[in-house]
Amino acid sequence: ALPPEAHCTSDRERFPLRLSEFRVPATTAAASAAPRPVASLSVPNRDGREGLRRAREGPRYRPRQVRPPRGRGSSVEVYFYGGQVTSWKNNFGEQQLFVSRKASFKPPKAIRGGIQICFPQLGNHGVLEQHGFARNRLWSVDESPPFLDTTFDCHIDLILKQSEEDLKIWPHSYELRLQVALSPTGDLILISRIKNNNADCKPFQFSFAYHTSFSVSDISEVRVDGLDTLDYLDNLRSKMRCNEQGDAVVFESEVDSLYLSAPRKIVTIDHEKKRTLVLRKKELPDVVVWNPWDKKAKVMPDFGAEEYNCMLCVGAACIEKPITLRPGEEWQGRQEISSVPSSYSSGQLDPEIIRQMQRI
Repeated sequence: ALPPEAHCTSDRERFPLRLSEFRVPATTAAASAAPRPVASLSVPNRDGREGLRRAREGPRYRPRQVRPPRGRGSSVEVYFYGGQVTSWKNNFGEQQLFVSRKASFKPPKAIRGGIQICFPQLGNHGVLEQHGFARNRLWSVDESPPFLDTTFDCHIDLILKQSEEDLKIWPHSYELRLQVALSPTGDLILISRIKNNNADCKPFQFSFAYHTSFSVSDISEVRVDGLDTLDYLDNLRSKMRCNEQGDAVVFESEVDSLYLSAPRKIVTIDHEKKRTLVLRKKELPDVVVWNPWDKKAKVMPDFGAEEYNCMLCVGAACIEKPITLRPGEEWQGRQEISSVPSSYSSGQLDPEIIRQMQRI
């Protein structure tokens, strides 16, 4: 649980938040244990001093920062707008996510890049706006988050509830909770919980996705393993159902595909960076793969003309078979991403084993 000073009032939700870690004092019973991540609230400015006083004058949409133990380079930035992760650096301080230099960080546009929360639909797989409305709403700190059976103490909990605007286009009462966490090894974990709070006994149906934009060196030097032989819906051909014939997904033109019933582990290998991103998912059977390529990039107002070359979206999703919840029921989905050396591939060692080998 968060310490008392980490519980934000509604007024303080506007301020930048950093979750950090400290070492357990030697006088405690846990003195012999390794440093344990403990959430604490601070409100820093750019130089890290007098943060609370100066942050009161800052803009509403500044990010919250989640930082692991001192001496490590990993960190995460989360915006209340969209409940969106916009930065994730691994233990070497290397940026793993792409955000367009033309991205807007205020309504009504969603933030282009990072990890968008797509709810209650993805793309135009439904009657609502593109990718649903959760990514265009202002979230708040969840002051009473439910217990999650995890060991990740370095985290932040956000919540989104229906507004009058939402009820006009999607007439259901819901709670969407999001926990963003860093593991002691710098892995990024997102856990979402969606609950049906309808008072009229009506169920509702939704789809969901973590639309995750990775930063890559050169899209031509990237491949995605774990999707071979799978069926996918090709959004460039009116959702035509196709079958992946290649041993790996490589990129030579625009891609907008939804891979169905994918394995729980998907691997994105960046040969030039010599880094591999290992995505693990739970209760999210599908995988989104997207890159706009050059022609579409040039006509997107919030996307640089050449930025298609340094990004790739690979995200866990549940689209083909939407989730149905009766009143009182709750669904939980999870995405975990590890950044490991490029010697790792989908059929080789586990990331933790590689880390242990590096420490020897």
